[in-house]
Amino acid sequence: MTFHSILFKRTEDSTKKETLEAPDFFADLNLDQIVDAITAGREEYNLKPFFYTPLNDIGAIKYRQDIMRDLENKILFENVKSFAQKMRIMREHLARVGKLYYKYQKERWFLDAVEIYCDAVNCLAHDLSLIDLKSDGFLAFREYLTNYTNSDRFKLLLEETKRLKDDLATVKYCLIIKGNCIKVRKYESEIDNSAEVEKTFERFKQGAVKDYRVEFSDYPEMNHVEAEILNLVAKLYPDIFLSLDKFCARNTNFMDETIAVFDREIQFYIAYLEYTDNFKRAGLKFCYPQISDKIKEVCSYEGFDLALAYKLINENSTIVCNDFYLKGKERIFVVTGPNQGGKTTFARTFGQLHYLASLGCAVPGREAQLFLFDRLFTHFEREENIKDLRGKLEDELIRIYHILNQATSNSIIIINEIFTSTTLKDAIFLSKKIMEKIIHKDLICVWVTFVYELAFISEKIVSMVGTVVPENPALRTYKILRKPPDGLSYAISIAEKYRLTYDHIKERIKS
Repeated sequence: MTFHSILFKRTEDSTKKETLEAPDFFADLNLDQIVDAITAGREEYNLKPFFYTPLNDIGAIKYRQDIMRDLENKILFENVKSFAQKMRIMREHLARVGKLYYKYQKERWFLDAVEIYCDAVNCLAHDLSLIDLKSDGFLAFREYLTNYTNSDRFKLLLEETKRLKDDLATVKYCLIIKGNCIKVRKYESEIDNSAEVEKTFERFKQGAVKDYRVEFSDYPEMNHVEAEILNLVAKLYPDIFLSLDKFCARNTNFMDETIAVFDREIQFYIAYLEYTDNFKRAGLKFCYPQISDKIKEVCSYEGFDLALAYKLINENSTIVCNDFYLKGKERIFVVTGPNQGGKTTFARTFGQLHYLASLGCAVPGREAQLFLFDRLFTHFEREENIKDLRGKLEDELIRIYHILNQATSNSIIIINEIFTSTTLKDAIFLSKKIMEKIIHKDLICVWVTFVYELAFISEKIVSMVGTVVPENPALRTYKILRKPPDGLSYAISIAEKYRLTYDHIKERIKS
């Protein structure tokens, strides 16, 4: 197996220019919040482009799923995190080299950076050799890493680094300070008399006394006096410091590029797995979905909105999971029911599941079978923009027109509360026309609407209804069930809850 990327199975995918902007639908599906939470604290890796780029090949998705399954092995996960931490420290050393001023200090920090790199690579190669890996990605990387650590290039780097560290450890010198004059000479095995002096004067010690010893600063930058002393020390050991000069000049590009790329790309998996651990600890389930680019019979059991669940977990609130499925010729969910009943959350969940699956990630839920789309479109309500001189209805029609023109039979469309600014009669008429286009194109669609008549247009449509507590219609269950629409908005129960019925208002006016 030839290894080139832990994130991309195909070379052509890994060499593509990275997507720097989030897809248009990210904000509608709250995927922007999800990606922000996943990548928080990992800005140095620039992971967002990986989350902005869905895969269009089932083999590429399975490649990532298998790698993520391997990383669910806690031992492997911790080994990779340890490698990443060492690489981070190495980069900090290299960054320090760029900020320091004095030559030999810069070179010593560089030498330490190389040593940390060699240790990180060697340890990871050893750790991977002890683990029963399953994924093609990790198996190929282990083979690459083994070959690299056995290569003459790496062995020479490791040998030179160790020899230089050992040589520098032999450097010993003495300072002779007289007034403003400092002399530097080699250490000649003089006896350290400090212990004898302390012992002699111990008898004169009377209680606690002020400590006049000077504490050296731990700030990494040297001052000009220290730098001059180091220059003089270098003259005492010319061969060692010449070797250090040559080592730094020769190894400016000591890091293997493939390993450096691995260090960044593996963070995609680590970040996502650490993010999902928050939900698993709360008792929520994740699964690796079955993916098809031909079969449109999709389903999910115990799925949930990641962005909302993240917020609710932090508030110690309950998360409600929902199921859905399409079978046979079914393609469209028409979601109706009371306001604030979880309809939009259901639509977002559907979109999130499909998008995360296209990244090769585990998705919320106990089990899922999902469709590999070519494009994902959303049409959520927007505030009117006075600059474009269009009314809200016109704007909605133009947006849905462009979506339908771009969509293919392999696209997914999620529509949320369209045509709320017009009359019911016009909303029904326009909605039916758009639905006919969606049906004709054989699109997978979720449509949240108050126009429940849409649920009866075609056998391709499945009705999903937000439910309430039967004994108290003002309370939402947030369960979206597969059943015929009941045409109830439960507006009167909301009005009663907030004392906004005619009788309540009349009573309040009197008082």
